[in-house]
Amino acid sequence: MSTDATWTGMVPVDDTALATTDTGGSGIPVVYLNGQFATQGYWRRVVADLGTGFRHITYDERARGRKSGRSADYSFEAALRDVDAVLAARGVDRALLVGWSYGAFLGAHWASRNPDRTIGAVLVDGAEPYDWLDDAMEQRIRKLFRRMGWFTPLLRPTGLTPRMSAAQQAECNIELGKISRESALGPVLDRIVVPTRYVLASGTSLGSRGDEQEKIRASLDAVLARNPNIKLSAKVPSNHGAILKKDYHAIADAVREVAALTRA
Repeated sequence: MSTDATWTGMVPVDDTALATTDTGGSGIPVVYLNGQFATQGYWRRVVADLGTGFRHITYDERARGRKSGRSADYSFEAALRDVDAVLAARGVDRALLVGWSYGAFLGAHWASRNPDRTIGAVLVDGAEPYDWLDDAMEQRIRKLFRRMGWFTPLLRPTGLTPRMSAAQQAECNIELGKISRESALGPVLDRIVVPTRYVLASGTSLGSRGDEQEKIRASLDAVLARNPNIKLSAKVPSNHGAILKKDYHAIADAVREVAALTRA
């Protein structure tokens, strides 16, 4: 199904519904997968750069943004079901996936599980196989979200913070650490058979210390050596949190690169 006009509405899934926007058009459908607690608005610069030659589908995950509903399930598997629900609701059989941070992990897993439904993928500063979670890191994560818990509810009406408890947010982050382990993520990346491009940031991100983030990014070297379908499109100057704002053009270029391969 293709549409000529932009559609906005709620997509039901499980016990909730997701605020979704579909620009329509006859171009390649691109579905954007957000950072863990981010919203679809973060993609506006990438969408504008790519323009009307693509069909852009964005949505807010469970309890994110101003409209998406709360849920009893904020697990990674639930987030993967949400990708299915959004594509099904918009009548999209095959899509090009673009994911940032947490969304990059979603994109990698979805592409690995659904090769016939995936045109290609662009993974932005995420989905690097690295064993960064240990008991000490778990405690750091729980402490960080407890500290943030007093003011984040004040921002919920703006959609800038999720309508989740500090404990729920911490558990999502800890689950991501388990999914990130080389033994868990490495085989997922090895199974990807569609054109996939990484765009990496530089420097640190929230909660990281020293050169932790660069060590995590370096873990991709082995992946690139093993799987010829996966390549590095660009490493940009901005850090993890600013990459969609400051280096959106590099992300858009990676999308064009993948799209061109599928048209060849």
